[in-house]
Amino acid sequence: MDRLVDLLPELWAATAETLYIVTLALIFGGLLGLLLGLALYATRSGSLFPNRPVFGALNVVVNFFRPIPFVIFLAAVQPFARSLGIPGIGPEFAVFAISIASMFAISRIVEQNLLTVRPGVIEAARAAGASRSRILFRLIPREALGPLVLGYTFIVVALVDMTAIAGAVAAGGLGEFAIVYGFKQFNPVVTWAAVLVIVIIVQAVQFIGNALARRILRR
Repeated sequence: MDRLVDLLPELWAATAETLYIVTLALIFGGLLGLLLGLALYATRSGSLFPNRPVFGALNVVVNFFRPIPFVIFLAAVQPFARSLGIPGIGPEFAVFAISIASMFAISRIVEQNLLTVRPGVIEAARAAGASRSRILFRLIPREALGPLVLGYTFIVVALVDMTAIAGAVAAGGLGEFAIVYGFKQFNPVVTWAAVLVIVIIVQAVQFIGNALARRILRR
């Protein structure tokens, strides 16, 4: 316990680093995943911009990258990150790797949630003179906002898990803190302190996401 007290500054710094990585990864991965999900939705058969070759190519790409275990993805994407001038370790690498990995999962969640929008809503908008682009970028995301919030809440929780895994390659955050000061020094108290902080972060995110989704769905 005394060792944990001595490490409290490092614990708070690791917590801040985890939140920093998750926030940036959510911004970059969330935006890229949203655009990719919109493209998947728009180009599928019977949608607003049906295009079988484009949908097929996007579908293959997403299905190829999405199942890759993140710890393997970290190793695979490291040379690519270095070619772009991004260090192969540290928070910058974690943001880069998590953003790319999460993009494919987010795109599928976005696509599935957009499919919940009733066709009648789209037909009514077309009858009122709305363009297909306006429907795709404004009407449909607004109609699916509640499920999208729940989907992104799930993704944020997954991003926190990814930061912990990224700690294994010295990417910073609570994962690296638990490995360096807990696991490698045979101190389970320190390890469980990091676990507790991660659980608190996840519970807070889940509570906020659920509350926001309920508020949207009641409108």
